[in-house]
Amino acid sequence: MSVNGGGRASLVSLTAVPVLETEVRLGREGAAALALWQARPGEILTVVDPEQGWYRARLLNLEADGAVVVPFARLSHPAESPLAIEVYQALPEKERFELILQKLTEIGVYRIAPCLSRRSITLQERDAGQKKSHRWPEVLLRAARQCRRGMIPELMPVLTWEETLDQAQHADLKLILYEGEAPWTLREVLAKDNPQCIALLVGPEGGFADDEVAEAQQKGFLPVSIGPRIFRTETAAIVGAALLQFAAGDLG
Repeated sequence: MSVNGGGRASLVSLTAVPVLETEVRLGREGAAALALWQARPGEILTVVDPEQGWYRARLLNLEADGAVVVPFARLSHPAESPLAIEVYQALPEKERFELILQKLTEIGVYRIAPCLSRRSITLQERDAGQKKSHRWPEVLLRAARQCRRGMIPELMPVLTWEETLDQAQHADLKLILYEGEAPWTLREVLAKDNPQCIALLVGPEGGFADDEVAEAQQKGFLPVSIGPRIFRTETAAIVGAALLQFAAGDLG
């Protein structure tokens, strides 16, 4: 269960293919999606029609039982990737996670889940002195608006290690970034499969413990390397997601 209402619930869906510069009435579902965006009359949003055509539209009014938008420009490419990337990120220190949230949103990641591992910090340690985790949904929302996403990425609650491995089981391909001698590179793994959903598990500073990697492998995760250099955890998350989007999604 996401903590921000993101994902498909935040898609603003039209009921028919629109005529540009013509008012379109949305029902309760559209109004609920607009509420997740905290949209106000006069704002510009990205909307989608039943044939997966994407538009920029102006919101005229918003009420509890409906809304009116005016699509004014059709986008030449879909606003959302056909590849659902889910990043399970071992909780980092300080403001690094907010950077990760922002950049993964821009890359087009579908779901982001902070998680705990042996070398990660806890949420209590992360919020010690000044509580900042409550800002995470707002960081995602601002980033989604800025890059004109059609949906807000799902933000999951902080997961335990066991919950993390279980939550990712539905993915077509499950990958764990490994700093040691990984048996595969990202390029090799993606050359063999055509996944629709990829779960990417990213470790904390210092990486995952060997027994954590072994546990992940038992759950179907493939240890992969993204290059010869050691990245900081935020760099690994951003580069890993970008490479997945480039190889199997809509970047490049």
